[in-house]
Amino acid sequence: MLFIDNQGIHDPAINLAIEEYALKHLPMDDSYLLFYINQPSIIIGKHQNTIEEINQEYIRDHRIQVVRRLSGGGAVYHDLGNLNFSFITRDDGQSFHNFLKFTQPVIDFLQKMGVPAELSGRNDLQVGEKKISGNAQFSTRGRMFSHGTLMYDLNLDDVQASLNANPEKFKSKSTKSVRSRVANIKELLGTDMTIEQFRAELLRSIFGMEPDQVPQYVLQEKDWDMIHQISRERYQSWDWNYGQSPESNVKHARKFPVGIIDIRMNIKDGHIAEIKIYGDFFGVGDVADIEDALRGKRYEENQIREALSPFNVKHYFGNLAQEDLIGLIFLEE
Repeated sequence: MLFIDNQGIHDPAINLAIEEYALKHLPMDDSYLLFYINQPSIIIGKHQNTIEEINQEYIRDHRIQVVRRLSGGGAVYHDLGNLNFSFITRDDGQSFHNFLKFTQPVIDFLQKMGVPAELSGRNDLQVGEKKISGNAQFSTRGRMFSHGTLMYDLNLDDVQASLNANPEKFKSKSTKSVRSRVANIKELLGTDMTIEQFRAELLRSIFGMEPDQVPQYVLQEKDWDMIHQISRERYQSWDWNYGQSPESNVKHARKFPVGIIDIRMNIKDGHIAEIKIYGDFFGVGDVADIEDALRGKRYEENQIREALSPFNVKHYFGNLAQEDLIGLIFLEE
């Protein structure tokens, strides 16, 4: 495995572009590890409706950047107290959804540091009832990354104020406060260690050697040229980060074990004129395939079932049965 040094960049639009560039263009003879620390920002999951996930007035007043990532999952708040890690590797067909495989080196490190972290639920690292890390994955053309946050010394008040909590997310939880469900690792360590020192210790633990001896892939000028192009064309684009939500007169949302799935449809003359699928689920396939297959179809079960028949729903949503998806489309309010 080679380490990619992002040269201390804090712009999320550049850091996510580095990650995408490494995933799609670097030789896969090796796997890669990337660390990055972002300035105050909200990182939106690929399938989420940005406007509904953020407190627009708060992020405008506090100049918090909003960037959509390639991976699924939920919206997260980043600032200079949050360390992000990304393992970039071949997709062997068995690693997607296997969050333990990629978080185990981090868990081992935290436990050695006296923080009893463990993988909990779909994709979180927790200490007791407190979340300290969220993780997500993306796969394309036989390659994948599994990336996560480490809330080291995050401004937890900004976490609460900048995000709009989806009520579906808390139906099975005793509390509706985002602030009360998360904790900073620094508090659990009980140390004055800086995030840069914490980063160095994690690097030392993963590679088993001093940070200055860790093998690296050094980004060259040609690499940076493509990274900046990706950043401009995707991560600095309003269309990518916000996009336009289609007009809809039907909204069906439900929380499944794979995550929240939220379907918006505009039904005209008994047909699905427009459809958009939102959520914090993880899937390999692009749900645009499902949307395209359903658009224009009659809004009746037999035709929808027929349109979905060629698709393996689990490829797009994780461990979700086709009957569950059909049931959601025709959910009775």
